[in-house]
Amino acid sequence: MELISSINTHINDIVWGPVMLTLLIGTGLFLSVKTGFLQFGKFGYMMKNTILGVFSKNQHEKDTSGVSPFQAVATAMAGTIGTGSIAGLATAIMSGGPGAVFWMWISALLGMVTKYSEILLSLKYREKNENGQWVGGPMYYIKNGLNLKWLAVLFAVFAMMACLGTGNATQSNSIAVALESTMGIEVWITGIVLTILVAAVILGGMRRISAINEKLVPFMAMFYVVCSVMALVINWNKIPAAFALIFKEAFNFRAAAGGVGGYGIMLAMHYGFSRGVFSNEAGLGSAPIAHAASSAKSPVQQGLWGMFEVFFTTIVICTFSALVILTAGVWSGGEFQGSALSIASFNTIIPGFGGVIVTLSTVFFALSTILGWAYYGEVCMEFLSGNSAKAVFIYRCIYVAFVFIGTVGSLDLIWSISETMNGLMAIPNLVGIIGLYKVIKLTTKEHFEKL
Repeated sequence: MELISSINTHINDIVWGPVMLTLLIGTGLFLSVKTGFLQFGKFGYMMKNTILGVFSKNQHEKDTSGVSPFQAVATAMAGTIGTGSIAGLATAIMSGGPGAVFWMWISALLGMVTKYSEILLSLKYREKNENGQWVGGPMYYIKNGLNLKWLAVLFAVFAMMACLGTGNATQSNSIAVALESTMGIEVWITGIVLTILVAAVILGGMRRISAINEKLVPFMAMFYVVCSVMALVINWNKIPAAFALIFKEAFNFRAAAGGVGGYGIMLAMHYGFSRGVFSNEAGLGSAPIAHAASSAKSPVQQGLWGMFEVFFTTIVICTFSALVILTAGVWSGGEFQGSALSIASFNTIIPGFGGVIVTLSTVFFALSTILGWAYYGEVCMEFLSGNSAKAVFIYRCIYVAFVFIGTVGSLDLIWSISETMNGLMAIPNLVGIIGLYKVIKLTTKEHFEKL
């Protein structure tokens, strides 16, 4: 185990070093410039055509070749609004300090255009499989748009591995920790029940997953937001100080042990961007796989949902989570990690009921994420195996097994490996987006010229 941890640490240092941070920031900034800072200039249009138009008929229309646009969004949101918004945010604060929250915001503002671009390309270059259903994602736009089959294969391999960690083991681990912390349920019991439940759902494929997430996602998101607002109303007088701490620590020039200045900023940026990506998936290339299954005709319209996803998960959800933790004050003791820190923070503000809030939110968030990422892995396996039903079945079995492994595994190691896999799958995806920026720019321009 120590050998695995050591190897992963070395890879992680490279993957999430200055080069990756530059690539993430640079891609988001580059695309922002090329699209005229779409995330700001068309923010009102985005809101009107996403969350404010959720009850319109076209958001729920579907055909035999795909799920409805909203079902595709719900599945992608299920994968996005996971424990990254609770446990991931808490880990970022503990490891990178409160300043990491500021860099999560920056990653989100730039990531809004990155995710928009991913989804636009996923619809532009998607294909129909043997069952007549839409499939797509980075491997398809890298293969069909850039004609780089080897890079597409590389993405699919990294993505499948990330599904087992990021979308699966970290989520089941967070559920087990939350239930054990508040209800005293043994992790192995949680593991067995969760494994059976996930197996029963993913065997039904994308349609069953999307049907469940369409109902689960809106409920769980509103529940957590309302409860967070309740906690912040109680601690309203501490909110200004929390914001001040975030900005102060974001630019902390403290030195490392060897005397290298700026260590504090680099640490905050590292955890801010890595956990920010974990919370909103912008640049990873995972969410476009779900969006590609949509029956939507317009790549731009579906891409707007990607912008909203990043805004809601990081700017809204993660900010609420951060403020609750910082105003509660228990984070500075260093005795809590992951979702346990969020539970302790809510319990401090709302004694008794606070732990239940985080526990229920964690269970719902993590479960929906496990289901959403199960589909991502299946599509990657289909791509690699040439639509082999046997290969997909084997992958499902492995995926289900990792649900249990996650509940009894080491939290630090699981999070660390997942972070590494996120970085590895992001690299080929970002290369694909940058290589096809002219398609993104032209398609966006044509759409808004028609309005």
